Amino acid sequence: MTPSTRRDFLKTTAVAGAAVTLGELTLRSVFAADAPAATAAASSTVVPPAPSWIDKPMRWAQLTLVEDDPGKFDLPFWIDYFARTKSDAVCLSGGGCVAYYPTQIPFHHRSAWLGDRDVLGDLISGCRKLGMVVIVRTDPHATYDDVEAAHPDWIHVTAEGQRRRHWASPEMWVTCGLGPYNFDFMTDVKRELATRYRPEGIFINRWDGSGQCYCEHCRKNFREASGFELPRTNNPQDPARRAYILWRQDRLFALWRKWDDAVRAINPGSCVIPNGGGGATSSLDMTRIAALAPMLVADRQARRGVMPPWANGRNGKEFRATMGRKPIIGLFSVGLEEPYRWKDSVQNGDEIRLWAIDGIANGLRPWFTKFAGSVNDPRWLKPVEELFAWCAANEKYLRNEHPIARVAIVYSQQTAWFLAGDRARESVEDASLGWYHALVEARVPFELVHDRLLDADHLAAFKTLILPNIAALSEAQCEQLRQFVARGGGIIATSETSLHDEWGVKRKDFGLADLFGVSFSGKTEGPMHNAYLRLEHESAKGHPLLAGLEDAPRIVHGVWRVEVTAKEKFPAPPLTLIPSYPDLPMEKVFERTPRTSIPQVFLREVGAGRVAYFPWDIDRTFWEILDLDHGKLLHNAVAWATNEPAPVTVTGPGVIDVAVWRQKNSLTVHLVNLTNPMMMKGPIRELIAVGEQLVRVQLGADVGVNAVRLLVANTTPAFRRDGSWIEVTVPSITAHEVVAIDV
Repeated sequence: MTPSTRRDFLKTTAVAGAAVTLGELTLRSVFAADAPAATAAASSTVVPPAPSWIDKPMRWAQLTLVEDDPGKFDLPFWIDYFARTKSDAVCLSGGGCVAYYPTQIPFHHRSAWLGDRDVLGDLISGCRKLGMVVIVRTDPHATYDDVEAAHPDWIHVTAEGQRRRHWASPEMWVTCGLGPYNFDFMTDVKRELATRYRPEGIFINRWDGSGQCYCEHCRKNFREASGFELPRTNNPQDPARRAYILWRQDRLFALWRKWDDAVRAINPGSCVIPNGGGGATSSLDMTRIAALAPMLVADRQARRGVMPPWANGRNGKEFRATMGRKPIIGLFSVGLEEPYRWKDSVQNGDEIRLWAIDGIANGLRPWFTKFAGSVNDPRWLKPVEELFAWCAANEKYLRNEHPIARVAIVYSQQTAWFLAGDRARESVEDASLGWYHALVEARVPFELVHDRLLDADHLAAFKTLILPNIAALSEAQCEQLRQFVARGGGIIATSETSLHDEWGVKRKDFGLADLFGVSFSGKTEGPMHNAYLRLEHESAKGHPLLAGLEDAPRIVHGVWRVEVTAKEKFPAPPLTLIPSYPDLPMEKVFERTPRTSIPQVFLREVGAGRVAYFPWDIDRTFWEILDLDHGKLLHNAVAWATNEPAPVTVTGPGVIDVAVWRQKNSLTVHLVNLTNPMMMKGPIRELIAVGEQLVRVQLGADVGVNAVRLLVANTTPAFRRDGSWIEVTVPSITAHEVVAIDV
């Protein structure tokens, strides 16, 4: 392909019509001018129906065997434990790196301890006697010397042209995830497993490669698809890198479909369930995943580093943004999840409980995983058993139909892929995390929304959308946001939101300049040191954005500021700029410009809707420093933009993650107690109870109440009806409480 032809290829706007198929979206279509429209075309392709069993399991167990388990581990113990935990589905190790059954496929490595046994078959038989749904786990990411000698083209190749040894097990080789090892060899493995055991599904771990591969197949296939050589840079604005991001996705979706078709051809009631997906930094398009996946597993096993417990609940919201009412499973480990990978470790019971509970409260169905068949440390057994028993006893209140929230945070994979690149976590994730934490602290029920699902149907439930530095938006997406405001919705945006198109190319002005009422002045200032915000209590007296800050004349500013020019007439701004001034030597630390007229928030009503724009990184800065004043501003902005009573209010001490759900005949309010000195850095040492909480729920005047229960305390509290509201007092919360209202 010549350079001029390649340029034409990249500029094409024609969607390839019938060539567009789900999981095999052509590069010609994904390079179209409107990538979201191309994705929508692909998502409309007919996919196989969900298996009949898919929505039944509510409690999942996983036993991940190690190679020396056959003949050593206690099979009756595990069958008994699955029964005691009331698990109704199980994931069992099958093949790939190690086969735990007498495979007949050449180069499929049997466990050296297997002998003439069929460990997988014995486990499946025991689980089926309990009536459990059974899926089989495979892992194709590594192989052995015999494969490397016979099929060197199956092995991952580094940028330097060297076949890659495994980083942790150097006797093994890393496989290429996009070549014939997966497309041919692992397809045969799945056919054999499906034929021999007829499992309800096959779960695929580490299936998407171990970094960019430069093998002969990847070089050839990528060149034929795009005309480029494989990229040698991570810069997402490089045409070859952009093409690679999309080509890799096409290969993986094609692989998924091939595996799924092969398994369903043998057992139509089965399916393939690849591990993967998530939020903005996930490498696979969540809208395409959701179209193909009948269920999905959020593999977020435990906290690591500086991570709050609500991060597990966030997984549920990220996946639900595209999966909707399809079942989403929250996979948690009983061990530590740190970079040093202590896979045989055990966390304390309270840490396990709190992590799993926040996922359950936010819509995840729990899945515990145990690495290795031996139990070196039994301390995890009782906490998991108690948690699963509670879930089983209250299953009807956990079969959620939809969340009740009027506020949503938008997340953007295209901003991460095509603009942020290696800085995605810093420039994209941190702003979203700041909003997430602020709303948890404010006890505001909320959801997440994918930026490629901004149509009226997907946004119908919400009154306010939050755009945390969603820099890359197409004109079509901007128009969808304009229509949302025209329908009476509220929007809160920060920093460079809409300053780039969907490919990360910078615009001359914001795509949403007409909504913001301001234009980009051509400059971004930062990192700022020692800058402040003046709170204009006199000129903007009583403004709701300043609620709770009445005694504060000024507060700290952020780190990055976008310079803008107002194009509309605004009322007196509640926040204005105090520019940076020296922070050293201390003798020079004094204001040079104590007052300006430069607004640092723009608030306007647009028809029946409301728009708030912060031209600085209030959300990212809040996540970095957790300044209370910034948290108040964020909460106040949501209250102002939403301009209606919240569906639920919870008043009382502590940090409580609030989630509200509707079931077939009930409504539930989950209250997860995050009040703990180890909230931001686990593991926690103990659960610390908080005192009385007043819960007010808006039901509607015509909704009758049959009963109210506290599901954790297992009590029937008194409640008061006040028109369309119901009030319940929760005496205390240790880890979790659920107010269940039968309606």
